[in-house]
Order: sequence, then structure tokens, then C-alpha cells
Amino acid sequence: MNFDFPTFLVVATAVTGGIWLLDAWLWAPKRRHPAVASGPQDSAGSDGATATPAATPARKEPVIVEYAKSFFPVILAVLLLRSFVVEPFRIPSGSMMPTLLVGDFILVNKFSYGLRWPVLNSKFLVLGEPQTGDVVVFRYPLDESVDYIKRVIGVPGDLVDYQDKHLIINGKRIETMPLGIYQGEGAGKRLTGASLALENLEGVKHEILFNPRVPDLSPGCRVLAQGPIRIPEGHYFVMGDNRDNSNDGRCWGLVPEANLVGRAFAIWMSWDRQREGLPIAFGRIGDSIH
Repeated sequence: MNFDFPTFLVVATAVTGGIWLLDAWLWAPKRRHPAVASGPQDSAGSDGATATPAATPARKEPVIVEYAKSFFPVILAVLLLRSFVVEPFRIPSGSMMPTLLVGDFILVNKFSYGLRWPVLNSKFLVLGEPQTGDVVVFRYPLDESVDYIKRVIGVPGDLVDYQDKHLIINGKRIETMPLGIYQGEGAGKRLTGASLALENLEGVKHEILFNPRVPDLSPGCRVLAQGPIRIPEGHYFVMGDNRDNSNDGRCWGLVPEANLVGRAFAIWMSWDRQREGLPIAFGRIGDSIH
């Protein structure tokens, strides 16, 4: 069962903020101006003075209010930053190798493709659309509780096909330049021996992995089995850079625009316990994603 962190943040913000507001409007004034305690009245003395009622001391702020005031600004800041600016993700699989490795921690730009309300995921401000070659995070169409990351191959209007380990977009074969044999490390060591190539996807140059000895489409990936597909409005075709080890659009189809989360743009940490020596790959920290 996946933990729904966005919903938790929204609920926590509402609860702590609500307690803070109730305290400011209702409870705090009563603590600052307590009711006057009425005591027995003394009769006038020889000097004509009379005794006055004793004031009740102000009550201490409840613990729950103290916690709400402490946590509300922090939770609100995290909610706004995560929902509208940038969100961190961790790469759990090798489907985007060699661009992204298992254990990479990445940052995703949340406003590249427009701003969406948290939890509802409905767009309220259009700022841009995915471009061919973008590395995007999206909610998996077959299980929207799971986030996927792939590269945009086809945008609305494109005709996309995949033959002999080459993409064919709008009738044009996307050429690749061989770079030799891939040498994996850590969790990706099992891919040592795969073919490494440089692909130029409409000006976006990136490395890909493939195995020339396996078919273009695995038995479970039949979306392109009958030939090229035309990408309709509001949808995108995506693939992993690890072409023969990726559960992507060839297997389950298109990504609706409503499922987009944002564009991946940087690696801020890379931690793989299976890596020889130190688990941290310091050389990858700060790398841009393209």
C-alpha cells in the first residue's frame, strides 16, 4: 500500500492551520482576558475604602496549540514547494539507464507543464507542454498511485513507430551513433555487455541501451505490433532509455496529459548500496537530466 503523501500534507496543513485560527479567534482572547473572580465584598473601613474582586491569572496556551503554531508554517511551506515548484523522487529501477541509475535522487520541475491543485491534480494554470525528448514523471495510467519516469517520444499529432532498435517519428528514422559496450555498476551491473548508443531525438542527445539479440517488442508489449500509431490530442507516447528493459508505452499505450507530474531536471543525490566502494556516486550529484 502506497502512502499518499500529498493528501497527508493537505490534511496536516488544514488541521494545524485550523487550530491556529480557532485559537486566534476564540481561545486566545479568553486566555488574555479571563473572567474576573468575584470574592466576598468587605465593608468600608475607617478610611472609606472597599475591597475589590481578585483577577484570575491568564491561562497557559494548550500544548496542541503550541504544536499547531510550530508545525503549520513548516508544513505549509513544504506543501507549496512540493506542489507548485519542485518535488524530489528516487529512481527504483533501471528502465532509464544509462541516463538515470538505480538509487538516483532527482528533482522534478512542477510548473513546467502548468500548475495543478494538490490531491485533485486538476490544472488551473497552463504554462507549457511536454516536448519531444523531455524526461517526465507521470502517474502510471494502469495504477495512478504509482509514479513512473520515462522520456517523451511522441507528442500530439506525431506518428510513432519502432523497428530494428530505431525510432521512426513522422516517417523519419532517428539515427543513433554506436558508443561501444556498456559497463554497468552497482544495481545496474547485470546490464554490462549491452550495446550503448547516442540517440539524437530532435536535437535532444542522450544515451540509450539496447540488446540487438532480443526482439523490438517483448511478448507483453504489443502496442506497436500492428504498425505506427498516431498520437491524439492530450496524450503522449513515452519510452525508457533502457530500450529492452522498460515497461513503457510500447506495453500499455499512451500517457494522458492529466497524468503528468513534471519534468525531471537534475540529480541531487545518487546512493546505491550495491555499488563497489562508497555507495554514494559523488560524480553524479548536480548532474542535469537531458
